Amino acid sequence: MRISRLAVDDYRSWSSLVVDLDEGVTILQGRNGLGKTNLVEALEVLSTGSSHRVSSSAPLVRRGRPRATVRANAEQDGRTDTYELTIPLRGANRARIDGGPSLYMRDLVGKVPSVTFSPEDQRLVTGEPSGRRSFLDQTAVQLDPDYYRVKQETARLAQQRGALLKRLARSEPDPGGVGMDREAELSGLEVWTGQFIQRGMELTARRMKVVEKLAGPLGDIYRNLAGEDQVVEMAYLPSFAEVLDGGVGPQTAAAISRHFQRVWPGEQARGVNLLGPQRDDLEFSLNGMPARDYASNGEEWTLALALRLAEHRILAEASGLTPILVLDDVFAQLDERRRSQIIRFVQDQPQTLITAASPGDVPDLEGAHLIDIADLADRQRQTEAGVGL
Repeated sequence: MRISRLAVDDYRSWSSLVVDLDEGVTILQGRNGLGKTNLVEALEVLSTGSSHRVSSSAPLVRRGRPRATVRANAEQDGRTDTYELTIPLRGANRARIDGGPSLYMRDLVGKVPSVTFSPEDQRLVTGEPSGRRSFLDQTAVQLDPDYYRVKQETARLAQQRGALLKRLARSEPDPGGVGMDREAELSGLEVWTGQFIQRGMELTARRMKVVEKLAGPLGDIYRNLAGEDQVVEMAYLPSFAEVLDGGVGPQTAAAISRHFQRVWPGEQARGVNLLGPQRDDLEFSLNGMPARDYASNGEEWTLALALRLAEHRILAEASGLTPILVLDDVFAQLDERRRSQIIRFVQDQPQTLITAASPGDVPDLEGAHLIDIADLADRQRQTEAGVGL
């Protein structure tokens, strides 16, 4: 698969932009602040339903506008399909395929597979768990057609349960013994907890399957990049740890329920969910030592690159479609050895988009196509000035 045209309206810094893309390597070059990362981020959101840069959709909408739109023409086996995503400032994202009826976001994710390697990926090793969960979710939605729905339902239940916990934390038991509102809320908490456990177990099980798929390729790729004597391992650390041994049956649900009962005093005092998939994490080790504590800067970059290449491999194997590769301003961050490793991989890909601030940030890639982001930004300013006259 390749993208032949990418268009955005009111997406971050871009009011309206249409870019035609060729197969092979395309370099989007322009100084920082012109919007090159915004453009490739739009493709990431179209592919996965989210951005690794932000936790919500609101920052994706151009300031002062009610919604943003991303459209892509994707070519595969002689056929061209148009995928469209509308991102409202408030409310749920909506999608269309080939101008058809309005669809849910879950009906679009994974249709245009892509993998983005960016400077922020170094934090996948040593950063906050939320970044690793985001990576896992973005990979999973492109592998598992039902993952997005399960993730959204789990997040909704966590939000509702959390809101109820906050209300309970602010209230006090009625010393007169009435306390009907509080009793009703405690009863409601029990219901929300049961539903949250069921969906959370399902999400945990789906994440475990993705980690299992990634683990083998990650080890192979890291050895190829760092040396045959190097061993990298990854482990999934679910908050619902009971699923690791018991699966997702009634006995596991009962065990998790007992766990909630043990942490209930803390939840009540703090007004937050102390258990659930929103607290899951991934852990990496290098040669038996925690990568978070012992990896050097170069090892962190190599591990992050290996993780993205492993993602690329399992997506290609699962769908039969080679994902579009996006390298967002990474060459300036890497030494010559790692640059060479990426170049060898890029040369075998049907389509790669590379962003760079200056010509010196990108190694010589024969046949690469160049897009001047400054020129696109100038055209936008001229158009906006003309409209304002």
